[in-house]
Amino acid sequence: MPHVDVLIVGAGLSGIGAAWHLQKFCPDRSYTILEGRDAIGGTWDLFRYPGIRSDSDMYTLGYSFEPWTDCKAIADGPSIFDYVNRVADKYDVRRHIRFHHHVKRASFDSERAIWTVEALRKDTGEVARFTCNWLHMASGYYDYEQAYLPDFPGADRFSGRFFHAQFWPEDLDYRGKKAVVIGSGATAVTIVPEMAKAGAAHVTMLQRSPTYMVSRPSVDKLANRLRKLLGDKASYGIVRWRNVLIQQFYFQLARKHPNYMKGFLRKELMKELPPDYEVDRHFNPAYNPWDQRLCLVPDADLFACIRDGSVEVVTDTIDTFTETGIKLTSGRELEADIIVAATGLKLQLLSDVEFTIDGARRNLSEAMTYKGMMFGDVPNLSYSFGYTNASWTLKADLSAGYLCRLLNHLKETNSQIAMPRREADVNEEPFLDFTSGYVQRALKVLPKQGDRAPWKLYQNYALDMATLKLGKVEDGIMEFRRTAAAAPPRSLTKENA
Repeated sequence: MPHVDVLIVGAGLSGIGAAWHLQKFCPDRSYTILEGRDAIGGTWDLFRYPGIRSDSDMYTLGYSFEPWTDCKAIADGPSIFDYVNRVADKYDVRRHIRFHHHVKRASFDSERAIWTVEALRKDTGEVARFTCNWLHMASGYYDYEQAYLPDFPGADRFSGRFFHAQFWPEDLDYRGKKAVVIGSGATAVTIVPEMAKAGAAHVTMLQRSPTYMVSRPSVDKLANRLRKLLGDKASYGIVRWRNVLIQQFYFQLARKHPNYMKGFLRKELMKELPPDYEVDRHFNPAYNPWDQRLCLVPDADLFACIRDGSVEVVTDTIDTFTETGIKLTSGRELEADIIVAATGLKLQLLSDVEFTIDGARRNLSEAMTYKGMMFGDVPNLSYSFGYTNASWTLKADLSAGYLCRLLNHLKETNSQIAMPRREADVNEEPFLDFTSGYVQRALKVLPKQGDRAPWKLYQNYALDMATLKLGKVEDGIMEFRRTAAAAPPRSLTKENA
């Protein structure tokens, strides 16, 4: 049975980043990455809908150690996919990846301080087993196999094409066709203008309720000028911190002065929409800004399509599908050749892995998260989970760095187990405080956070940097333990890990 010091689950942004950190800061540790699919990239390989792009700037979504050098700060999916693959090849990570390995079970033996991991090989149907000293989950936050699709009345009656955006058909030709896109989140806001620009006869964005939207140029002119003056590395660091601080400023402003932010966002929208447009009906949500994530509209493309008439926003609810489209509660009928459900993801924090500790099943939805990357009373297990109010990779980078600090401390103290001990007087709170539907639907399967540090998620890069990069590893809560029987099997060599 192959053994490594660290087993990483997932070869997306988080997994490749964790691998780099291990190679840089724990060069004497062996590692393997198990990836359920046949490619690097995670999200940026899975999603294939038109216009797939980031909704964060690449100066913060990119890795801290690898400058983003393309001219566009808001990048398309293929460019991000190429970036992740380029990083994997540049730092020789690819040879550590075992594709088609979908992790199903992980069992920890406290006496030996060893995880035994079972993975289903999707290419052969066999079960592969590995052991490791540390297990790091970098599998993302949603189910790759299933999406959230409401049970729409009459959906089977529709004679055209109907599908969820997560599973975009490769053979779909929508040129000259009428399309309805159900939803108003980041996916819908990307698909709708792209379909219109690519030749759809007409595209309707059908939303049950509005979403806050903000326009931003896809090209950061200042960043590009700085890169010419200072070079890739220096300019990247400056722009990265500038964007972090700007984002935090507006987030805190929205939290402290929501009415001001509402007015600001409305005023900016009115600049982009026709003079007589029903802004309050279609773009004035009932919730406060950042109670849900703001939708980014690069180069105001959605608003341009609304102005030229190729896109219509309809705010209503669905009565039933018909043979030729959708009948709304108001009585209006939307004709369609194609209906796309951009209705959200199905959250799944740790893939569908079954965890056991010393033979006892452990449901991690009942656990409390520690520093946003471990679980109370769970040994030698970490995970990557990014920010809801900023770029995912900012937090993933910090978590990977902290993992390396833990591993090095274990070595320095001749310990085999690191485990945060849950404090009995810490009150539980929901893992995420977002009101978005996909979050609310998943709260019962997500872990808990606490009402104080280090159990609380602050969604603040500066605070997390102080805690994860500069704070003490021995904080009185993290327990380090030696185990006499923990002599591990022989690790894989660097050549075959």
